[in-house]
Amino acid sequence: MKTILDNLKGKLIVSCQALENEPLHSPFIMSRMALAAAQGGAAAIRANSVVDIDAIKKQVSLPIIGIIKRDYPGSDVFITATMKEVDALMGVSPEIIALDATARPRPGGQSLDALMAQIRARYPSLLLMADISTVEEAATAQALGFDCVGTTLYGYTAETKGHALPDDNCAFLRDVLAAVTIPVVAEGNVDTPERAATCLALGAHTVVVGGAITRPQQITERFMAAIGAQSTDGA
Repeated sequence: MKTILDNLKGKLIVSCQALENEPLHSPFIMSRMALAAAQGGAAAIRANSVVDIDAIKKQVSLPIIGIIKRDYPGSDVFITATMKEVDALMGVSPEIIALDATARPRPGGQSLDALMAQIRARYPSLLLMADISTVEEAATAQALGFDCVGTTLYGYTAETKGHALPDDNCAFLRDVLAAVTIPVVAEGNVDTPERAATCLALGAHTVVVGGAITRPQQITERFMAAIGAQSTDGA
């Protein structure tokens, strides 16, 4: 029998997120974004917060990768950082929960393996996705028992700042694929259909696209940058 992860192979996941400082911040709007993504053929949704996930589940029947973004003092880890977020998410039963699996210090000094042990003890059948930023973190995530690993945080940590997944002929994605045997989710600045297709062709199990689909202010900025560059070239 096929599992949820099996059904995502070769497919597109759309990340429907808007933070409090963004114009589309609203559970209703995110639920309609998810509906539009479903109608376009998305196989799953990645969503942030209990209220957004609850609203999305009322609109679509697609699997959801759930996260909660929350800042903690003394730690740069903010994606599903503690058991508190996992427990909250389980109230709306996402099919997969993603959490920061970087090597950065976690809130309260808890280790990643200790958090994993807590989660597995309380929710043994829950699928877990590791958001990582380095090849070493990907290998550690596999060793700890994560079900899949995402390149989500590549370029978003101090160690990887200035890099992006599509850079350097997707060298980072290639390295992660070579380092682990669990499914690899290509995520992070996959901003064109061609780049999404390339990630899958290289062997990514599935690909997550967010801002290029669901953040119109970022899409507008890209158009404006291109127009500005054209104006400069023609001056």
